[in-house]
Amino acid sequence: MAIFRQYIAPLLVVLVFVFALVAVSARIFLPSDMAAPAPIENIEVTSQLTPTDLPPATPNLAS
Repeated sequence: MAIFRQYIAPLLVVLVFVFALVAVSARIFLPSDMAAPAPIENIEVTSQLTPTDLPPATPNLAS
């Protein structure tokens, strides 16, 4: 157990940190249009579902 605590766990922490650092730094090398945040579209809700629009509940058959 001491080997895991002294060697393997810290190695996993460092590897996760390095992976996150590389993933975030990769934005530098992307084309400028891909490095920007995704555009937000306006989504209109045409109608709200009411409880009467939902299908009837089925009984639980697992019992």
